[in-house]
Amino acid sequence: MASEKAKGALEKKVTGTNTVKASPSKGMEQLMNKMAGQIKKALPSMISSERFQRVALTAFSNNPRLQSCEPMSFIAAMMESAQLGLEPNTPLGQAYLIPYGKKVQFQIGYKGLLELAQRSGKIKTIYAHKIRENDKFEIKYGLHQDLVHEPKLNGDRGEIIGYYAVYHLDTGGHSFSFMTKDEIIEFAKNKSKSYSSGPWQTDFDSMAKKTVIKQLLKYAPLSIELQKAMVGDETIKTEIDEDMSLVIDESDNLEVDFEVKEDIEDVGSQVNLEEAINVD
Repeated sequence: MASEKAKGALEKKVTGTNTVKASPSKGMEQLMNKMAGQIKKALPSMISSERFQRVALTAFSNNPRLQSCEPMSFIAAMMESAQLGLEPNTPLGQAYLIPYGKKVQFQIGYKGLLELAQRSGKIKTIYAHKIRENDKFEIKYGLHQDLVHEPKLNGDRGEIIGYYAVYHLDTGGHSFSFMTKDEIIEFAKNKSKSYSSGPWQTDFDSMAKKTVIKQLLKYAPLSIELQKAMVGDETIKTEIDEDMSLVIDESDNLEVDFEVKEDIEDVGSQVNLEEAINVD
């Protein structure tokens, strides 16, 4: 399997007290350089492979917690982001690679979900807004659904009480979804492993909009890419999917500059570099 070959390529034989020294960032950079061809294959044609690799490496280098995660977990999350053509951990807010224990969670951002929906070719427009307690807001379900939102333009709009999302199809159809703020918080606590950290704490508004959009898209005509994104969102992987075409041949003599533990008793045995990263 591709995942087994990739994992095998990350293992290096050491003898005696041999040590391969380098920073985790340098080691990850070397690994990405080795994988450049596979990363390019995974990316949509309109996304620059070189830029994506720089963005992913910057995300890794700037976060000590990501550096302490298992390398294959980071690579798998990164490749998930690559396959969707979403840049991780940038101000664009398209996607996030979030440390969760020793694993890395892939999470789509609000703007990433909008990008994928509009890329699908079936959805003409899609948007989400928050509602404050002093806004005029009316919603009706049933045979004649209707939604009216008139933000208060003068004075205090009050606290946020909910969010709604709307899409319009290229065929002329449309639909909407609404959730109260309390419903969104309850949903996030139950569904998101990283609710207590990451974008839910640093950018609640965007994550709330994303949540109500995901509820809306459950009933929309979705492209294969968008379906995959919905399934892969907020997942943790330790292996690389077969359909990502990632095959690293062990005969390629992959050099990885993570620091390997010293004083290996079993001379000639394989040391898993996932367990041998030295992070200060």
